[in-house]
Amino acid sequence: MAMALHTIASRLEQGGSGGPAGRPANPTLEREFDLLCRLQTTLEPSQLLEVFGSALAAVVDFDGLTYVHDDPCLDYCLGAPAAHSCEYRLTLGDEYLGALTVHRSRRFTKSEALVVEQLLGSLLYPLRNALLYRNALARAQRDSLTGVYNRAAMDETLEREVQFAQRHQALLALIVLDIDLFKSINDQYGHAQGDCAIKCIADCATECVRRTDMVFRYGGEEFVILLRNAGRQGATLLAERIRTRVEELRCSCGDDAIATTVSAGVAQCGVDDTAAKLFARADRALYQAKQEGRNRVRAL
Repeated sequence: MAMALHTIASRLEQGGSGGPAGRPANPTLEREFDLLCRLQTTLEPSQLLEVFGSALAAVVDFDGLTYVHDDPCLDYCLGAPAAHSCEYRLTLGDEYLGALTVHRSRRFTKSEALVVEQLLGSLLYPLRNALLYRNALARAQRDSLTGVYNRAAMDETLEREVQFAQRHQALLALIVLDIDLFKSINDQYGHAQGDCAIKCIADCATECVRRTDMVFRYGGEEFVILLRNAGRQGATLLAERIRTRVEELRCSCGDDAIATTVSAGVAQCGVDDTAAKLFARADRALYQAKQEGRNRVRAL
């Protein structure tokens, strides 16, 4: 980061005089320098993309911006896709930083594409730092038994994703999933086998979700699934798919083949929701599913 700032600052000094307070009158380098300074204020990829999108919108008209990275799994969309696009594979040396696409209803001119590329140069180092930080954080936010994200990760992520969805009017949904009558599994097979059943169901849920969805272990036998770019209907279909798979599943735990079921509650993020309100609504839907006999999905 410091090297990138120093490089741009050196280019500014070589760009001539005439700017305010002795700074050079070089709008392009000034723009890059200003953007890079703003990008230093966060290590959150979604916020970096918002800052980048805001800076780009000031100089180039566009309809949408998308960014994807498979490891860590990231998929962000600002605005909406359109007929024409400029696509960029972001790298620093041999290090892959994801793919970014800028969308517009009409073609980009060569000069506009050049401006996009110039601004992308300011994004690369902050983005790399954000990805490194995210990977380090993810390792600390995994549940030791199941390998899915833990409660601390859920609290932080849910708050951030609700705010992001509301700022950009994006879809966001939540599933709260609970193993039915889990105490009876512990009583019948023992706690070690109960832990095995929890991991088995976590694996089943992870296999069912999309790569952009996030699975968290919320409590002992309770899980939360956060779905970006999905509404209540899509989340309900996913919850039903997981419920069906678990019902058919026999958890192989030593010499035991443990059968169990799950209940699930679903809620979609509304315009006035907080993270707490969204979770509470999904939790109420789960309670309704339990009250109606378990092994079912309900949505509110």
